[in-house]
Amino acid sequence: MNKLFSKLKDKKVRRILFIILAVILVVGGWLAYELLGNRVFIDNSLIQAPIISIAPDQPSQLLETDVYEGEYVKKGDQLAVTSTQTLTAQTDGEIVMANTQIGSTVSAADPVIEMIQPSELRVAGTIDENKGLSDVRVGQVVSFTVDALPGKTFWGYVDEVSPTAKQTQLAFSISTERPTQQFVVYARFNAAAYTAIKNGMSAKLTVFTNTH
Repeated sequence: MNKLFSKLKDKKVRRILFIILAVILVVGGWLAYELLGNRVFIDNSLIQAPIISIAPDQPSQLLETDVYEGEYVKKGDQLAVTSTQTLTAQTDGEIVMANTQIGSTVSAADPVIEMIQPSELRVAGTIDENKGLSDVRVGQVVSFTVDALPGKTFWGYVDEVSPTAKQTQLAFSISTERPTQQFVVYARFNAAAYTAIKNGMSAKLTVFTNTH
């Protein structure tokens, strides 16, 4: 121990230790920048797929509903019967809404059935325009977590960045502060491999901006 202290008193040894420490700090700072500086975090995210609305060609009365929410159907399956036509599935998919109010009036504005294609599930993340949006590009690698599936990380890629803000109307006031607009970043993933992920689940998305 005494020998160690005596060596530390040597100026050359102290200089070498200082250089080593400086290198460690520089390398550590660079790694931290690479790991954190090239990421965009989007906490406000949701698993969703485009909604397919099923409705009669003209307003009519609902006579029969043949499916229920959560049911998987095949293309051509009968979904419901109205006073003007029988409604069938135009593609395979999952029912996410089924009107069971027999006798009610249904139309394009008030569909009988809503369904999705599970293969079209994506992560939709809402991001403020000043929180890294300009660094996000189609094709970049993403990781995401799902609140309902703790401890698991899933992977995908940026599929689309919305061309316009979610809120396009500006609220005028006496304040000089400009409102912050929000955009949606969509990330595609292998839904067939991640079957535990369901439509509507909350998620958190990370975009790796140095991967494209």
